[in-house]
Amino acid sequence: MTLTNIKYAGRGRNVSRRKLLVTGGIASGLAMSGLLLPGTAQAADYSTGDMVLGDPDAPVEVIEYASMTCPHCRRFHEEIYPKLKKEFVDTGKVRFVFREFPLDRYALQASMLARCGGEQKFFGFIDLLFQQQPNWTSASDPTAALRQIGVLGGVTSEAFDACMADESLVDMLLATRLDGHQRMKVSGTPSVYVNGEKFDGGLDFEALSDRIESAL
Repeated sequence: MTLTNIKYAGRGRNVSRRKLLVTGGIASGLAMSGLLLPGTAQAADYSTGDMVLGDPDAPVEVIEYASMTCPHCRRFHEEIYPKLKKEFVDTGKVRFVFREFPLDRYALQASMLARCGGEQKFFGFIDLLFQQQPNWTSASDPTAALRQIGVLGGVTSEAFDACMADESLVDMLLATRLDGHQRMKVSGTPSVYVNGEKFDGGLDFEALSDRIESAL
């Protein structure tokens, strides 16, 4: 998906819990994404900076720039990311860095929601938001759909409101996007880098695996 202009907007109407559970399968997604954890995230808990998985001293660093509304990013996280995590991140060979590159206002809001859940739940929210992407992006009110996903994942409605209204969080995410565009030459998503060099193999795990192996 290529770069477009962002116009940020506020929240909208509520979506019923039953409708989301039935049409989106969110209940099972919560469990699979590890979001059914004790405690409730508050707005002040959201994380800043790069979100990272894996050994900080891993010999290879893989960076992904992604937009939460990008269908190609969803495919990457469904087909390639699980293999990347199992074969390279979990084995200590790769340090995986996820950077937000929102291409529209709802991608920005989804990224804010993932941050609002706190560091422990961040990647769980990313997994769930990509899994449910066709549902919340096509909802009559995507913001309300995101609110409901947040509530079911442990972000209270009040925390969601505070998070969406936090200008410093908006500024941080847009600064990440601007830095990616200017310094890393990101023009579309997903954009993947292996030890600082852009990977041009598209959505091909074998090609990505070969690039990582050559860097080890």
